[in-house]
Amino acid sequence: MSLLAHSAEDPADGRAYLLNNGTARRYHSAVTESVTRISAKIAGTARPFTGITVDGLTPTVSGVDLDAPLHDAAAALDELEEVYLRDAVYFHHPRYLAHLNCPVVIPALVGEAVLSAVNSSLDTWDQSAGGTLIERRLIDWTANRIGLGEAADGIFTSGGSQSNLQAMLLARDEACRRELTREGAASPKFSTPPSLSTSFERGDPHGQGGPPSRLTDVLPRLRILTSECSHFSIRKSATLLGMGAEAVIAVPSDGNKRMRTDALAAELARCRRDGLIPMAVVATAGTTDFGSIDPLPEIAGLCAGYEAWMHVDAAYGCGLLVSRRRDLLSGIERADSVTVDYHKSFFQPVSSSAILVRDRATLRHVTYHADYLNPRRMVEQRIPNQVDKSIQTTRRFDALKLWLTLRIMGAQAVGELFDEVIDRAADAWKLLHDDPRFEVVVEPQLSTLVFRYVPTTDQDPELSDRVNLHAREALFASGEAIVASTVVDGRHYLKFTLLNPETTLEDIATVLDLIAEHAGTFLAERPRPALSAR
Repeated sequence: MSLLAHSAEDPADGRAYLLNNGTARRYHSAVTESVTRISAKIAGTARPFTGITVDGLTPTVSGVDLDAPLHDAAAALDELEEVYLRDAVYFHHPRYLAHLNCPVVIPALVGEAVLSAVNSSLDTWDQSAGGTLIERRLIDWTANRIGLGEAADGIFTSGGSQSNLQAMLLARDEACRRELTREGAASPKFSTPPSLSTSFERGDPHGQGGPPSRLTDVLPRLRILTSECSHFSIRKSATLLGMGAEAVIAVPSDGNKRMRTDALAAELARCRRDGLIPMAVVATAGTTDFGSIDPLPEIAGLCAGYEAWMHVDAAYGCGLLVSRRRDLLSGIERADSVTVDYHKSFFQPVSSSAILVRDRATLRHVTYHADYLNPRRMVEQRIPNQVDKSIQTTRRFDALKLWLTLRIMGAQAVGELFDEVIDRAADAWKLLHDDPRFEVVVEPQLSTLVFRYVPTTDQDPELSDRVNLHAREALFASGEAIVASTVVDGRHYLKFTLLNPETTLEDIATVLDLIAEHAGTFLAERPRPALSAR
């Protein structure tokens, strides 16, 4: 039955669809029906994917006439089954083993429903009073878990890439401020800009009246040092910030895919010799491919010695903050900034991320004032406007999902879920290590395993690449399980990313058998080279 069929209003009248005191009951009915459908869908999902192809689904979506509305929510949900729900990739399924996508906890879904209906915008106090204070309280809670100190602060973001971008922006502007302060001390005729961003805001990109050479001399010398295994967003951030990808120095990793501190020390020394400025060192607490955690205490010591901003990308490993393995993050408390992704290891729906800083004063580099939004007088009046700390303006109240998660199930329960997937990964590593059909790259610190099927009849590395790529594609097409792939030392590997506590060792063993089966089929069916005539 249509959710709007018995409405007194004309269903073509847009007012009938606005959520307000007159339509609240209709909203309740519509959401109840949608939740009923999706809960039934999840309960009946037998595999993570249908195996639909791009060519198979495109005509269905393209065939929808967006200029011919259905005026019926039930009919729209029926249509949604065809264009989305039927062929969606379901992360909650225990044989989804591909990317850093987690199943989500129900308290967070309650928060999602509330925040989307109220629709607060977290940029200014006069748009979200309680939401502002809840977000600030969660930032303080996270900073305390990290150990950043009383001067810490931060802001929620859309994800790890945005958090990393903001961290690199702050590091860049702090490096420029420091260098120009030194130059100003040597040349008193030049005033010292409080921040690079403030200078640009005032229409003076060269530093409050200084000659063009002041900033244009500093910016090309800035360098970011990060592990060769770090997230691509670091290089992308350098490009977006006008520094270019060449400003990023890839530091070699060791056999466990952790940044080599001897190599970092050598690169820092080389930067100093060559007149370059190590603007930031990015340590990773949970690399995307290997789940490896860089040696944070040693990196912190080197950063202090070279006055380099220390950023820790803990988008993946932030779940350790509530885990019995908290000691794996030892040294993170010395960071200048930290990225956390609650939508990875805190089991939150996307998006839910944050950037934390040791010194709240550094957030001034993203502070701009608009008379129609956050005029300067509000600072004097101590009105908390979150836009003063963010590179976004309008922002969803994503913090509410984490708030309700902590208030309903608690941090310890979240940590136990993360510990469970780490335990499972350790068991899976043993399974792979002892299975002659596969080779595994490193023993995981978190919950990621990189491995490959090894043909026993042919040791040609290019053949092994083709076998593993085929096995992944065939498995995906079957819809029975989903695994990821990556490249290690120029060769193609497969990857398990375990974030579902419901994934059992039996699930993993079954997926390995399926991979081996697809690989065996490929080897049996490949063309054989013709024998030469004698």
